[in-house]
Amino acid sequence: MSASDRRLVVGPEYVDADSLRQAADWLRAGGLVVYPTDTYYGIAADPASSAAVRAVFDVKGRASGEALPLVAASLEQVRAACGELSIRSAELAEVFWPGPLSLVLDAPSWMVPEVHAGRGTIAIRVPNHPVARALAEAFGRPITATSANRSGRPPVARVDELGDLLDDPRLFVIDAGPTPGGAPSTLVDARRDPPACLRHGAIPWNRVLTSRRE
Repeated sequence: MSASDRRLVVGPEYVDADSLRQAADWLRAGGLVVYPTDTYYGIAADPASSAAVRAVFDVKGRASGEALPLVAASLEQVRAACGELSIRSAELAEVFWPGPLSLVLDAPSWMVPEVHAGRGTIAIRVPNHPVARALAEAFGRPITATSANRSGRPPVARVDELGDLLDDPRLFVIDAGPTPGGAPSTLVDARRDPPACLRHGAIPWNRVLTSRRE
């Protein structure tokens, strides 16, 4: 299949799960999908497939042993895939999702250890980008969300910045125009209260500490 056949151009304002069925099928077959998020373009793989996750590291030219972040279509999908959240985690999800807040959760047994590097925990969020959410919805469960770039190179906000990655036959590309870039998500472990900040990011930590569900 040529590079043009592996590229789907979509308008973010019109996208839905049905329009991304081809990309979801590509994931189910063990392939990788480049897709836009609310920061940069990411690489999706099936987190239940060791071969697909290993392909992510190979494409990026990065040694395995690092955990991969995940995104989901909704809080409901996160609960279905990962189990019930702690009270504080659920509060933060309802306040900040969709958006740049990643929550640390216990890794479900169906995810292969390569996703979480054997640590037993994952970082997951619902992104504020309709294409990313629609892809996870079309696939039926959370997907990986590591940045779509070679290791050591800057993340990409446009498909034409992917360079030679566009020629990799393992990649299917969803082109939805430029992404906004910006700071990474704030990473929070709220499995216990008070929550702990593991990475400062787009949402200020004081907002996380003072937020409560209405």
